[in-house]
Amino acid sequence: MAPPLDSARHSASIKARAAELGFDACAVAAVEPVDPEDRLGTWLTSGFHAGMDWMARTKSVRQDVRLKLPGARSVVVVARNYCAPRPPKPPDTGRVSRYAWGRDYHRVLRKPLRALAAHMDSLQDTGASYCCIDSGPVLEKFWAARAGLGWIGKNSLVLRRDLGSWFFLGTILTTLPLPPDPPIPDFCGTCTRCLDACPTNAIVEPGVVDSRLCISYHTIENRGEIPNALRSAFDDWVFGCDLCQEVCPWNKDVPATSETDFHPREGHAHPPLERLETMDEAEFSGEFAGTPIMRAKLHGMQRNARIAKENQREGTS
Repeated sequence: MAPPLDSARHSASIKARAAELGFDACAVAAVEPVDPEDRLGTWLTSGFHAGMDWMARTKSVRQDVRLKLPGARSVVVVARNYCAPRPPKPPDTGRVSRYAWGRDYHRVLRKPLRALAAHMDSLQDTGASYCCIDSGPVLEKFWAARAGLGWIGKNSLVLRRDLGSWFFLGTILTTLPLPPDPPIPDFCGTCTRCLDACPTNAIVEPGVVDSRLCISYHTIENRGEIPNALRSAFDDWVFGCDLCQEVCPWNKDVPATSETDFHPREGHAHPPLERLETMDEAEFSGEFAGTPIMRAKLHGMQRNARIAKENQREGTS
């Protein structure tokens, strides 16, 4: 059955407005159970969330967005390219995940996402919307796949043929009924490069990551000590890890982002390890305020820098 004419026009209007606001892609899913097989529950029961206890506390809301926005009918998902070429790496420096080289993406995307939500609200006499940029209880990757924005790759990230996985996601829950876009096929095929590249074997099966083994989790979210058995595998990563993305064939020819706020700030792609170790709180805030690196806190970055220096001395990086 064809969607009502108004809803089809609304969908086209929303996608046009998203493009005007700088988003690289926009797709729509209808609100329905997003995780009927309880994959999230299995992941949590397995302990794969490590110390991210908020994932368990918000499980029910993540699996039913109507608990977050009563009356939600549609989920609009947008993508914003953040790809930038990695600068040359000076000696005695660490590596930072590409997404954290520039300004905090939450700050960059919040305004255009809210503007898109306001446009959507204007299309209905009464109703509501809820915006999320990975900091709310929304399974963004599942909704992106459901909406056909991309597919979930074997490294558990959403992939597109034009942007690879180098993009941020934003979601808007809305009470506006919109025609859903069709999902797209999985184009990973038989490739296992991401699984093979992970030095800690954190990708325990296609699409499933055990955070207890993940370099990104430990260098960003872990507030304690890094398990000794994992330290040498961290190489010189001091914030995040891009290995499973860097080897992905879909990430080879992604165009550079047009958003200058995502371009690397000087020294942020490869921060000097000695400088990290000797910073005080004021220096740390002065250098990294307004960037994703603040998430790890000074204590975490100094711990990571010490491990990177150990690995460099021992020749493992």
